[in-house]
Amino acid sequence: MTLALALVALAFALLPAFLACANLIALRTPEPEAAQDGLVSILIPARNEEGSIAATVRAALASTGIAVEVLVGDDHSTDATAAIVRALAEADPRVRLVSVPALPEGWTGKNHACAALAGEARGGHLLFLDADVTLSPGTASGLVAHARASGAALVSAVPRQIMGSVGERLTVPMINFLLVGYLPVPMMRASLRPALGAACGQLVLVDRSVYGRTGGHGAIRGRLHDGVFLPRILRHAGHRTDLVAGHALATCRMYTSFAESWAGFSKNAHEGMATPRALPVWTLLLLAGHVLPLLLVLAAAFGLATPSAGLVALAALVVSLGTRAAITLVTDEPAITILLHPLGVAVALAIQWNVLLAPRRAGAAVWKGRSYPVKGM
Repeated sequence: MTLALALVALAFALLPAFLACANLIALRTPEPEAAQDGLVSILIPARNEEGSIAATVRAALASTGIAVEVLVGDDHSTDATAAIVRALAEADPRVRLVSVPALPEGWTGKNHACAALAGEARGGHLLFLDADVTLSPGTASGLVAHARASGAALVSAVPRQIMGSVGERLTVPMINFLLVGYLPVPMMRASLRPALGAACGQLVLVDRSVYGRTGGHGAIRGRLHDGVFLPRILRHAGHRTDLVAGHALATCRMYTSFAESWAGFSKNAHEGMATPRALPVWTLLLLAGHVLPLLLVLAAAFGLATPSAGLVALAALVVSLGTRAAITLVTDEPAITILLHPLGVAVALAIQWNVLLAPRRAGAAVWKGRSYPVKGM
């Protein structure tokens, strides 16, 4: 029995290993061009971001290779966000402060702010940027060059994630692990199937004309997970979307603690894994491939599993951690997170199951002072 479980674990560990190998080859950092025509509108929705907004805007203004304008949408901040941006706008005419109107019923805050910013933009490409993302100088030019070369109407990337606490290191690395280990990037590029569309909402470049024709964020106004639904909207309309390697394009610190991480990932859970149809499948894939190997190795060490099962489980564990190590090293995330991988997978699944099975206990996702009830409340 334990040998059969070990063989299952090995099989489920090999699947993301093969996909990650193909994806790490396919996902390249786009090269910026020396000088491109056109204008990129860098659009930053901001709600109470006084701690990061100045650095974010200054990094955006340092963009090279293509002209940029930087629009910051002040979404009813109660701190010094607006004052900081006004001072930056006085020093550089490329900066504009946009006052986001009151949030209408049926809209989520970020989508409403992004739509308001898009309405004020002048550029041929819209680069949506979270307020805690710091761009590298060649990012805007590189993304536009890739979009033009590939014919993609939307290009996205996962910035290099900065993690300080153990809670962050348990949770945040799952973003890159799931994308690189389970999204078939070559198939995504060869197909317009909406289900294969994926993006990271922290950093998204969109062709302005396509954005307008498809409805942009207005078409997903009630959604929380723009990284899932914006590319799907474009693909439904027949437009290509793409992902590129983002660790050299930007940096971001999403959260500062385990509590913030739990709340943040819970907010998007029911629009991702946490559905009755999807979560059992994901649980099988992730538990069998990345938690079961460690459990079986420990069982063999204490004489609770046969030596042959222990050896097969050890092979599965090496494959699992090796896959995680490859993704971690290429995306420039902290190496210590490799050893935390089985526990990180378990925590990720706990977040999803908590939202699916106990939405009232999971409660409303409170984000930037707004409350978004999870599905089932």
